[in-house]
Amino acid sequence: MVNSTQVSYFTLAAYFDSGTFKYLYFMIVMSLYLFIVGVNVLLIVIICMNRSLHEPMYIFLCSLFVNELYGSTGLFPMLLVQILSEVHTVSTSFCLLQIYCVHTYGAVEYLNLAIMSYDRYIAICYPLQYNTRMTYNKIAMLIALTWLYPLLACIVIIYLNSHSQLCGNIIYKVYCDSHSVVKLACSDANVVNIYGLIASFGTIFGAFIFIMFTYMKILIVCFSGSKQTRQKAVSTCTPHLASLLNFSVGASFELIQSRFNMKSVPNMMRIFLSLYWLTCQPLFNPVMYGLKMSKIRVIGKSLMSNVV
Repeated sequence: MVNSTQVSYFTLAAYFDSGTFKYLYFMIVMSLYLFIVGVNVLLIVIICMNRSLHEPMYIFLCSLFVNELYGSTGLFPMLLVQILSEVHTVSTSFCLLQIYCVHTYGAVEYLNLAIMSYDRYIAICYPLQYNTRMTYNKIAMLIALTWLYPLLACIVIIYLNSHSQLCGNIIYKVYCDSHSVVKLACSDANVVNIYGLIASFGTIFGAFIFIMFTYMKILIVCFSGSKQTRQKAVSTCTPHLASLLNFSVGASFELIQSRFNMKSVPNMMRIFLSLYWLTCQPLFNPVMYGLKMSKIRVIGKSLMSNVV
């Protein structure tokens, strides 16, 4: 029996010898990371620098883009190092740090989508009361809760993982996650499993049920309202629903792979599925919102033309 404090490193066994192709993989992953950082930073700057975008919807979007940068930074730098490395190991402390980043990123993403759906619900169902209901104090409180709850809740996961007794140090993924470490435990891991499930399902399903409730209300108003109301709902809600669906699909892939035996699935496919939920949103959201939100699109074009 090996105590986790005596495990100085973990081996990421999902990597394989790609020979000279590793440089190609490195360039592809580097290009994706630079694109994610560049586009998300650009959109954050556009929103922050233009007073016409200092509205609740765009402030929540800014929080979403910050989270994309946070989640990507928790994954890509280590991924790039591991692609070029001959020995795919990571220190225990860094592995725990990555677990913290990955889990907080996922929770913040879902909660951010939930408060964005609430914003659309107020805007469409109570348009005359929107400015009085969505005050800057309320916006600040919602964003604070969106970030503070996951950041505090995941500290417990890290504490439980760091005090688990482990019988091995091989993780069959290309990055560290809590369930992979829990599976290495040779002591009773029920506490970690139960807390992880409660925290994950509470956040995911709580946010999902809340989002479905708000959209049911929005649909009722749309069906009973004017054509202008329906057009407004479609234009503002489509990017949000597409983002929710995209992230839910990616999270489902990760959940299935973590909880079920996937040895029959080719290694490359397993790697793709495990990375999809961490890369789908940072790539998808800036493109979706940048193209769909007319204000962002116009200001972005103006900014780029001035730079050129």
